[in-house]
Amino acid sequence: MRAIFFFTIAIILAIIFFVPPVKGLGELAKIIFFHIPTAWTAVIAFFTSAFFAAKFLRSQNFFYDELSARAAKLGFIFVMLATISGAIFSKLTWGAFWNWDPRQTTIFVLILIYGAYLTLRAAVINEKARARVSAIYSLLSVLTVPFLVFILPRMYFSLHPSPVLNSAGNLEMDTEILIILLAAVIDATFIFYRSMKLK
Repeated sequence: MRAIFFFTIAIILAIIFFVPPVKGLGELAKIIFFHIPTAWTAVIAFFTSAFFAAKFLRSQNFFYDELSARAAKLGFIFVMLATISGAIFSKLTWGAFWNWDPRQTTIFVLILIYGAYLTLRAAVINEKARARVSAIYSLLSVLTVPFLVFILPRMYFSLHPSPVLNSAGNLEMDTEILIILLAAVIDATFIFYRSMKLK
């Protein structure tokens, strides 16, 4: 955990001192080094939740139910962080925290889906029933993630900036900056992994 802490500090310092202002956005562009990693990690967390849900249904081992629930909770936290950081960026660039942009709308639906998952777990008292229903819900919910995160938002006009890889397949940022962004993504992924407390 100490290594992750120092790695995180190093990335923060790199963002502050080595990432230059972006033309038209200035220092605001640095929020992508928080927004993209949290969004990425949320997706990883939701797929991890489904993976352990499937393992629970096959083994009936409640340890896997616990891991599935933990991953879903962490995914919900990360998707909220991604949404909040995106809303701040939206306010600073477009004048409003929320524009019901396609990406904002689909991420809102994702929040509702996994918020319902957490509500479901809290509502079912019987441990066996809760684990089974939660596992099935997790497996069904994860099917929506690729569509809500990667497919549907790209089918409509969006105020959201283009992906790191543009339509021509060329990098839109310097190699050094891309390395820092990838390091931030790796860092967020490791934070999720350590938070899972896997043995």
